[in-house]
Amino acid sequence: MYTLKNPMLAIDSYKLGHMSQYPEGTTKVYCNLTARNFKFIKELFPKEINFFNDTAVVFGLSATIQEIYDVYEEEFFKKDIDTLLKEFSIHIKPFIGDSDDSIILENFKKLHDLGYLPLIFKTLDEGTSVKENIPMMTWYNTHPDFAWLPNYLETFISSQTWKLSTAATIAKVYKRIFSHFAIKTGSSLDFIDIQGHDFSSRGMSCFIDSSRTGSGHLTSFIGSDSISSVSFVNKYYKDPTESLIACSVPATEHSVQCMGGKESELDTYKRILKQYDTGVVSIVSDTWDYWDLITNGVAKLKEDILNRKKDSLGLCKTVFRPDSGDPADIICGTSSELHSLEQTPQEKGSVAVLDEEFGSEVNSLGYKTLDSRVGLIYGDSITPARAYDILNRLFEKNFAADNIVFGIGSFTYQHITRDTLGFAIKATYAEINGEPVQIYKEPKTDTGKNSAKGMMRVFKDDNDEYYLRDGFESDDGGYLKVRFEDGKFCNLPSFTEIRSNLSKELNAINNTGKA
Repeated sequence: MYTLKNPMLAIDSYKLGHMSQYPEGTTKVYCNLTARNFKFIKELFPKEINFFNDTAVVFGLSATIQEIYDVYEEEFFKKDIDTLLKEFSIHIKPFIGDSDDSIILENFKKLHDLGYLPLIFKTLDEGTSVKENIPMMTWYNTHPDFAWLPNYLETFISSQTWKLSTAATIAKVYKRIFSHFAIKTGSSLDFIDIQGHDFSSRGMSCFIDSSRTGSGHLTSFIGSDSISSVSFVNKYYKDPTESLIACSVPATEHSVQCMGGKESELDTYKRILKQYDTGVVSIVSDTWDYWDLITNGVAKLKEDILNRKKDSLGLCKTVFRPDSGDPADIICGTSSELHSLEQTPQEKGSVAVLDEEFGSEVNSLGYKTLDSRVGLIYGDSITPARAYDILNRLFEKNFAADNIVFGIGSFTYQHITRDTLGFAIKATYAEINGEPVQIYKEPKTDTGKNSAKGMMRVFKDDNDEYYLRDGFESDDGGYLKVRFEDGKFCNLPSFTEIRSNLSKELNAINNTGKA
């Protein structure tokens, strides 16, 4: 498997020339990472209510700083510099042509001799949220010989950070949708933690992508099939409380259902229910005739389902997983009317069909939750808008929100780009021959790309929301905290802290009666 072996190559090629393009006497460069445009991410969410709340989640920054440190420590500082520079020179030759690479090589030789990354990284607290154009992270060099280094890391930092924050932001929106309907229908708030289940792993670009993006999902949920995400969290967000990072349940796939043959479909169900006679088991159910299975088949399986025993958590649920068709119609039915015996199963929908067979409990607000022995999960092409539609249609039919779990897959977490939140890295301050220089741009062709200037400080207003002040020659003060300085880490967050920050925000929103 390919992994990065030479961090000097973790760049866009044009970075090779920038170190010699800076004015002579440049001794300091200050950069920031900012999500600056939310117009594209808004297109992903329900239009009825602003669950997005126009804020992006700060996440993945300390992990990225540690990744930079790890790869430079292991693959640069601990390696023979002459061998590294020889290989590096060969690699970059096609990108620089006849240009002289001596300045580049000499700069890296000096860095290797120094023996550490002469940088300060500051970030906001992860798990908090920011509006557009509030920097999540800043960094600059601490040694005058390495003013070229902060912006040389732009490609590395950008590629490693944008997706984690974007995934965490989308997960937060899902959680807000689930919370909205849980409160509206009087269903269990504890159920929300597992209502969004990460199914994305197989649809991501690689396992590294899966583990990193999956960690963003886990900032809001514990339901996940992405085991590698737990490894990522444990490596970069060590948690002294040893809290539960992720969990799942035994589940079948179509190969299991098909092997017994169509005529023996119920025998396969019985075998699975006997094999997992306690706890939760999820069984894919649309291999052949879903509606026949969920009606006639379930009636024949009822005794097997009811005979299963509770596990140590008090659970004994058989979860049916339809995997094709229109998600909202499969779960809620094609009819907008409250179901009746005259309707077909398709018109009633899966929740109503299971309600007829197993019954339900009516909560204090008058909404029904299926018997605890049965449940549903749908994981094909789920989006925030579809999740909203499903829960809203269940609400209209007097069913509580906790009747369905959503498998959130690559249809959500892969269909995003750096532009989804408008992430950008910019240098906004430099020192040249001892003089401060405010760096900024104001393109007349796109004012949305106007940058801040100078060194930055982030504060909070009376509503506990971040706001930016720029134009400084020092970054002292405010909520950007040092996480790394000259090869040493400090103030690194745990995953519990990140989840706690997100929960505080969600609780505050719920208590104000907003979306």
